[in-house]
Amino acid sequence: MSSSFGTLFKITTFGESHSAGVGVVVDGCPPGLVVHESDIRKQLDRRKPGQSPITTQRTEKDRITFFSGLEANRTLGTPLAMMVVNTDRRPGDYDDFRNVPRPSHADFTYQVKYGIRAKSGGGRASARETIGRVAAGALAEKFLADVWGIEIVAWVSAVGVISCPDMDMETVSRDQVDESMVRCPEKESSDKMIRAVETVKASGNSLGGVISCVCRKVPAGWGEPVFDKAEAKLAQAMLSIPAAKGFEIGSGFSGSRMTGLDHNDLFVRKNGRLGTLTNRSGGIQGGITNGEMIFFNVAFKPTATIGISQKTADFDGNPVDLVGKGRHDPCVVPRAVPIVESMAALVLADLALLQKSRM
Repeated sequence: MSSSFGTLFKITTFGESHSAGVGVVVDGCPPGLVVHESDIRKQLDRRKPGQSPITTQRTEKDRITFFSGLEANRTLGTPLAMMVVNTDRRPGDYDDFRNVPRPSHADFTYQVKYGIRAKSGGGRASARETIGRVAAGALAEKFLADVWGIEIVAWVSAVGVISCPDMDMETVSRDQVDESMVRCPEKESSDKMIRAVETVKASGNSLGGVISCVCRKVPAGWGEPVFDKAEAKLAQAMLSIPAAKGFEIGSGFSGSRMTGLDHNDLFVRKNGRLGTLTNRSGGIQGGITNGEMIFFNVAFKPTATIGISQKTADFDGNPVDLVGKGRHDPCVVPRAVPIVESMAALVLADLALLQKSRM
């Protein structure tokens, strides 16, 4: 099973949703980077469960422990291992599911692929696995910010059928995003989204949504064509996140409804460099960053475990009525915001090191 991501800045995550713990090994982080536990905790706190009434009420503090690769708060350039202990495990919540593949979960596919699976929680397919990604992503983000001043900000731009207006991607900040428990920085839309999530939660149902992300101050020239284009690596990263179902960059699908004359990003001189007048390319052309802001959207499906009875079948094909149990988010997107930011940081850190290796 592939649990690794990246080429030079490489991570390997480990652990299951109800195992002793989850974590990550980071290989290739440059030496001498100043890292404090608070740098990692900040993003983990934004991802952790139980942070608001509209998220899962599993209570985990998600405190990170460094096992290697760090001394006196400086990275050594050697493999850096981090782990979070699972303190609120309840494998008994899943006893009724042991012979029933939950609809739209990975129970069936893991079972047929490996002949065995983690029967408590989602195992490796659980969003709990993303703790390692977020910890490693916070490290990558520190590297990108310290060396290039790169800023990465994601926010919830849609919940169900409710969408917020386009944000000013030059100024939108994490502080604005975090003012809302649903992580939508536009108040009117945020209020509507919160009400929608509260309604489906009360009924035992769930909603999907969309997360938008902008990466600012990314230098031109990063990306490895032809098969490792910058947008291809971002797409792989985003679609590897649990519940992610769609990815679009720049104009995305809307660009397919435009003419070339309307869609082309014309070149102009600005801020002492050659840039583009518009940014329908989303900051990447020919698989290589062009110095403009990178922006993209990620679509997430509704949470699969719901508290409404569904007629499905067990592993033997016998019909059963299944009602979801356990503690689950009625909508995953508020807690997925730091995961999207972290995966973007991991991609950019890897592209940065790959570009540096050419010099």
